[in-house]
Amino acid sequence: MFIVGLTGGIATGKSTVLQIFRENGVAVIDADEVARRVLEPGTKGWEELKKCFGTEVLLPDGRVNRLKLGELIFDDKEKRRQLNAITHPKIQIAMLKMAFRYFFSGHSYVVMEVPLLFETGKMLNFMHKIITVVCEDHQQLERLCKRSDISEKVALKRIKTQMPLEKKVANSHFVIDNSGDKDSTFRQTESIIRVLRRSKFTW
Repeated sequence: MFIVGLTGGIATGKSTVLQIFRENGVAVIDADEVARRVLEPGTKGWEELKKCFGTEVLLPDGRVNRLKLGELIFDDKEKRRQLNAITHPKIQIAMLKMAFRYFFSGHSYVVMEVPLLFETGKMLNFMHKIITVVCEDHQQLERLCKRSDISEKVALKRIKTQMPLEKKVANSHFVIDNSGDKDSTFRQTESIIRVLRRSKFTW
């Protein structure tokens, strides 16, 4: 049993690849989904967030206003550090617990989508293999602008807050080029699945 880290740049298509793994019966864990759960109203993470940032980052129903929170921390390294200190340990523990549950239920490996795997470095030691999803620069920019309804200037700024894709690729075992159509991405992912299924590695 082992863990595979799935990462890449913002808007390169990580979720698309994760879904292909899921469709092939592979156990998957989405860090973004876990992050949402650790900040649900009433949780310890939510209480700490409210204490640190105030009610201005909450919606009227108590849920976290992710747009507001993102705007608040984007240009403020200290606030970003505070948020990471609240969320990252909880996300890491939750993801590892999920991985063990998958192992105990018979899965030989788990794919974890961790967008900032290299940037935080917190989960690297748990990864047996790392997959990085890439696409052309102009595609990444277009996808991010469309997905988040933001200007190119803002999108470029967000992209530059992350480690360059070239560095991620250099430190990965597999690379999936998501510049083409979904069939191409599907074939690349299936090829990696075949390799992983043959692995005898035990964590």
